[in-house]
Amino acid sequence: MHQHSHGPVIQPCDSSESAHQHSRELFGHSHHGHSHAHPHPTLKPSVLGWAIVATLALVVAEIVGGFLGRSVALLNDAVHNLSDVPALGISWLAMRWAERPADTEKTYGYHRAGTLAAFTNALVLVFLSLWLGYEAFERLRAPVNVIASWMIWTSVAALAVNGGITLALVRGRNDLNLRSILIHNFGDALSNIAIIAGAIAIRITGAQWLDPILGLAIGLLVLWSSVGILRESSHILLEGRPREMRVEEVARAMLTIEGVHEVHDVHIWSLGGGHNALSLHARVPDMHMDACERILISIQEKAAKHFRIDHTTVQLERAGLPATSGYVMPEPAKK
Repeated sequence: MHQHSHGPVIQPCDSSESAHQHSRELFGHSHHGHSHAHPHPTLKPSVLGWAIVATLALVVAEIVGGFLGRSVALLNDAVHNLSDVPALGISWLAMRWAERPADTEKTYGYHRAGTLAAFTNALVLVFLSLWLGYEAFERLRAPVNVIASWMIWTSVAALAVNGGITLALVRGRNDLNLRSILIHNFGDALSNIAIIAGAIAIRITGAQWLDPILGLAIGLLVLWSSVGILRESSHILLEGRPREMRVEEVARAMLTIEGVHEVHDVHIWSLGGGHNALSLHARVPDMHMDACERILISIQEKAAKHFRIDHTTVQLERAGLPATSGYVMPEPAKK
């Protein structure tokens, strides 16, 4: 992308070399006028710890209720809830890891620990949902008489637990890792409601096939919610740009800064946990180093204020030199 400027004459730079600036730390650091605010955690890891304990108790109750009530829907839901335990455990570890600062091994920090946890959880749930669907299909071929009262009261207790966990996790819905757990528990609560309604219908009509139908529906619900999380987490792990940003929009915004004639090699990616990073090359006229610093600060501030990018790397190059980069931004579309 190019911008032709006819502003005031800028004095030649003290050095003909390109200037480079990199915000070295993500948290609590101000570098050349650009500050990185430490985000306040939306949820404490202890909440996930209590959720694990409550989920384990729920799994035991549903297994007992499923065997005594001869309900495949309850047993499938118990397995479904059991899958929450490693998911919650991994998410708890991910939240603790995300609090660790950057080091010489993980120079960007551990923000993607949560994304990796979400990817792992979703992958496990995809296979689990396929297995649940198969079991429900087999029971549909050979229905078994169920005891509706066990289904109703066990599901009421399960609904209370899953509903409570869902409400506790709502505060962390903007975090991909926590959102995977939130969606899963919300699905659990919906499945509990469905089992209660199905059990009442079985008691009234005697239609035993409703139980495996509910089991199949639970499996499809798990599959649907897991595929979305799997797609989004893999996008971040593959260095994909944040969905809400467009490379062209960021590049054009940088061209509005006085002294920036062209930007190219623009890369935007998510570090996980709501942190985004940007790197770009900017062509500027020859100027003194203090003028270079002002341009660098302006680029960082615009990236932070307009696009919520808190880690920006800029390489300055002399304007007018032939472009040798592999990716040069196109001209803006004429309106």
